[in-house]
Amino acid sequence: MEKNHYRISDHIKFIIPSLIGVFLFMFPLKTDDGVTIPIALLAGLVQDALAGRLSAVMMVIIVLTAVFTLIAKLAGKDALQKTPFFQQLFYVSLFWTITRVIAAIFAVMVYFELGPSFIHGADTGKMLLDDLLHVLFAVFLFAGLFLPLLMNFGLLELVGTMMTKIMRPLFKLPGRASIDSLASWIGDGTIGILLTSKQYEEGNYTKREAAVIGTTFSIVSITFSLVIIGEVGLQHMFVPFYLTVLFAGFVAALIMPRIPPLSRKADRYIDPDSDGVSEEIPEGYNVFTYGYKKAIDRGRKETSFYRFIKEGLQNILDMWMGVAPVVMAFGLTALIIAENTPLFSWLGVPFIPVLEWMQVPSATAASETILIGFADMFLPAILASGIEEEITRFIIAALSVTQLIYMSEVGGLLLGSKVPVSFKDLVVIFLLRTLITLPVIILIAHLIF
Repeated sequence: MEKNHYRISDHIKFIIPSLIGVFLFMFPLKTDDGVTIPIALLAGLVQDALAGRLSAVMMVIIVLTAVFTLIAKLAGKDALQKTPFFQQLFYVSLFWTITRVIAAIFAVMVYFELGPSFIHGADTGKMLLDDLLHVLFAVFLFAGLFLPLLMNFGLLELVGTMMTKIMRPLFKLPGRASIDSLASWIGDGTIGILLTSKQYEEGNYTKREAAVIGTTFSIVSITFSLVIIGEVGLQHMFVPFYLTVLFAGFVAALIMPRIPPLSRKADRYIDPDSDGVSEEIPEGYNVFTYGYKKAIDRGRKETSFYRFIKEGLQNILDMWMGVAPVVMAFGLTALIIAENTPLFSWLGVPFIPVLEWMQVPSATAASETILIGFADMFLPAILASGIEEEITRFIIAALSVTQLIYMSEVGGLLLGSKVPVSFKDLVVIFLLRTLITLPVIILIAHLIF
C-alpha cells in the first residue's frame, strides 16, 4: 500500500511540528495561579513586559485599522488587487467600515479620558482597553504565529479521521472540530474561534459547521472558569461546578445544532465549488492508518519555512486588526448599556417567576444577572458575589459560563472573524443557550446543595 512508501523525514515532518503544536496549545501547566497552557504563559510574560505600553499599542492598532480601512474604501477594491491579504483585511463592507471608525473614536476617548466618564470608566472603556485588549494582543501574537503548527502539518487530518464516528452522530460535525473544542477547553475560547475561522476560510468547514463550532464548541477555558467561581467565593466547589458546566454545555451542544438559527445555516463551503474534506475510509485502512496517511500527506505539502512565518504574521495582523476594533465597538457599547441603564434588570423580570417556581433563593437578585452576561461574562459573577445563598451564586456562575456568547470577547471575536454569524444570530443563540442550560444547572444545584 502507498503508506509504506513514505520516508522517515515525512513521518518526522508530521510528528515533530504537531507535537510542538499540541504542547503549546493543549499541554496543561500548573502555575501559582492555577492551570494554564504554554501559549497563555507566553502571552502573560509579554503582558507583564509591556504592561505600561499595551493600552497605547492597542489604541494605535485600532486607529490605524480605521485609517487604512477608510483609505481602502476611498481608493476602491482594485487598488489592493496585487496584495490579496491586505485587500481582504481592509476593503470591508460599509457596516464594518463604520464599526472600525467608531472603535477608533472609542479607543482615543478611553486612552486620553476624553468625553463622558461612562465611556472611559473603570468598568467600561478602561476594562476593555487596559485589561481585555492586553490579553487579546498577547494571545493573538503567539496563537497567530504558532497556529499553523496545529493546522498545516497533519494533526487535524489524523484526529479528524479518528473522531468522525463520535462527532458526526452526536453533533453533526466533522471529527476535526474536536481539536477546536480541546484547544478552547484547555487553552482559551479565543483560540478555538481563531482555529474555526481559519478552517472555514480554508474550505474545511461548511457555513453551518463553522457557525456551530464557533458558537457551541469554543468553550470557556478551565482557567477562566476558576476565576469565575473564585469571584462568587466558591473555589472549594470547583470540581462539582466544572462538571455541572460540562454537562449543561454537552446538553446544549446536542440540541443547538439541531434547531434554528444554526440548523438553517447553509451546508455550503466558502468556495461554492469545494467538496470539503472526505470522511470516507478507503478499503484496506482503518481509522488510524487512514488518518495517519492523510496527516503525512498534509505535512509533506509544507516545504517552506518562509511561508510558515508569513502565514503566522498574517494571522497576527488579521487578528489584531480584524478583531480588536469589533471587540472595542460592540464590547464597549454593551458594557455602557449594562453599567448605566436598567435594561438588563428589566429583561430579567420574566425570569423571576421561573426561578421562584424552581425554588431558587433570592430569585429577584438572580434574575438581574441572567441576561447581563451578554455584555460581559464576568458581570453576572460580580453581581452574584453579593448574594447570600451559596446555591444561587453557584447557579449564576455556572450559567454565565455555559451561556458562552458575550460581546466584550467571544461575541465580538465571532463578528470580527470569518465565521458566518450575525449579531441577531448571536442574540438568539445566547437566549437559547440560557433557556436550555438554566433548568439543567438548577436541577444539578438542588442535588448538590
